Amino acid sequence: MTRNVTSTARGRLRAARTPAKLAAVLLAAGLAASACSTMKMGAAAITGNSRITAGNLTGQVANLNAAYQSDQTKGIKPQRSTGQEAQQVLTWMITFSIYDRLAAQQHIYVTPAQSAAQLSSLSAEAKSSGMSLSQYASAAGAVPPDLLPQLGQYFAVLTALQNRLDGGKTPTSSSAEATLDSKIGHYQCLAAKSLNIDVNPQYGRFDYSTYSVASAPPTLAADPSPTPKTSPAVTSPPC
Repeated sequence: MTRNVTSTARGRLRAARTPAKLAAVLLAAGLAASACSTMKMGAAAITGNSRITAGNLTGQVANLNAAYQSDQTKGIKPQRSTGQEAQQVLTWMITFSIYDRLAAQQHIYVTPAQSAAQLSSLSAEAKSSGMSLSQYASAAGAVPPDLLPQLGQYFAVLTALQNRLDGGKTPTSSSAEATLDSKIGHYQCLAAKSLNIDVNPQYGRFDYSTYSVASAPPTLAADPSPTPKTSPAVTSPPC
């Protein structure tokens, strides 16, 4: 039987992502036009020795927007804020890189069958809500349909790590689940730290408090209208 990952992890596809996992954040206008000195030309982000190209990101954002349009024709409204698709998709792409590194560091090996089983589990959840897997992932989690295989692998790695940490026994209390999430968060942090994640300022910066692409401080004159205060981004790994 396929074990479900913790409710916190599953909640990433249903509600706002928690700090231990990911959060979608605002795209800031008027950011620096050029990338920092370590940013390779045409890269949306660099993770370790790999890069997420701006072209690939643009293509995946288009894939997500096409899914949104299809969802809306069926009366399914996206739960994520519109206008933030680039940050949401880039967050997912960086997350997949982090968990690929985590798997390598922790010697976790998942098979295509295990990844497919995770997608089958998500598909069952989607069906219970009257949606297809693609509709569920895009509308609830801002996951482009083309990235579903990576989503399955991510959940497979996460499940394998959970099983290793708790002996395959699902936490039965909120405190036990919080402890498990904290342990997973530590391994996630170590993996992210080893990648030396570098986000093109055009899209924002990587926030380690939410493991997401966050808006960078604006470089233009401040808007005179009052705006809600937000917590500053954590730009260095806390581990």
